[in-house]
Amino acid sequence: MIRRTGYHVAMSIVSFLWVAPILWVIVISFRSFDDVAANGLGSLPHSFTFSTYKSAWEDADEFRALINSLLVTIPAVLLSLGLASIAAYGLARYSIPFRRTILLLMLMGNLLPPQILLIPISRFVELIGYYDTLIALIAVHVGFGLGFYTFVLHGFMRDLPREIQEAATIDGAGPGRIYSSVILPLTRPALAALGALSFTWIFNDLLWSITVIRSGEKMPVTPALLGLQGLFVSSWNVIAAGTVIAAVPTVAVFLRFQKHFVGGLAIGAVK
Repeated sequence: MIRRTGYHVAMSIVSFLWVAPILWVIVISFRSFDDVAANGLGSLPHSFTFSTYKSAWEDADEFRALINSLLVTIPAVLLSLGLASIAAYGLARYSIPFRRTILLLMLMGNLLPPQILLIPISRFVELIGYYDTLIALIAVHVGFGLGFYTFVLHGFMRDLPREIQEAATIDGAGPGRIYSSVILPLTRPALAALGALSFTWIFNDLLWSITVIRSGEKMPVTPALLGLQGLFVSSWNVIAAGTVIAAVPTVAVFLRFQKHFVGGLAIGAVK
């Protein structure tokens, strides 16, 4: 009984420490600039206003930035998972020469710190004529995520029973039909878990966005929030409001795929 009570108390404290910064940002987003300037960010609120959200929406043009983020995130997630699932299917279900070496080579790209690749990537994108385009940003995210997604999906597909594939082959199904009608439905929890994670990573990206995008009208939502920070005075309440708005799509995606996300993690834990 004492151990259980101590566990619940400890987890309650950890949960509060995890949620407290989020609640703090939400509270700040509803405070006026005069309140924050006079009493500080850490004080109790002395005002309540929705004007901060209007300012964030109009001053940072968050609607355009959100559209840019979705135009990058959705194609990047679909392409990454689509290509990774095909690669994982071939490497996991067929005897391809040097398949372990291929898988390790695909994964090695994720072991490099992205900071050392900023200049080479920006120069390469500029040389091929796609600098300052959303296509370049999509390609960067697909390229850097493909190895990790293939590695994860390979583990799931490899452990699927061989008898299912053999039965489909006996029924006359070819590799493409087996992939689309047998393997993909069985890998849906893993795809949902990776989809939720990759959507969050790509949508919230700042580093690659400011590396390959220069024009303000093409900026995704995360770097667009930098435009709310002034040179001498920062409206932290407006920045907090913009942050809350920017977090809505990722929270919505997580809530939509929460069941599959948890299921995918559980399967991965068992394996």
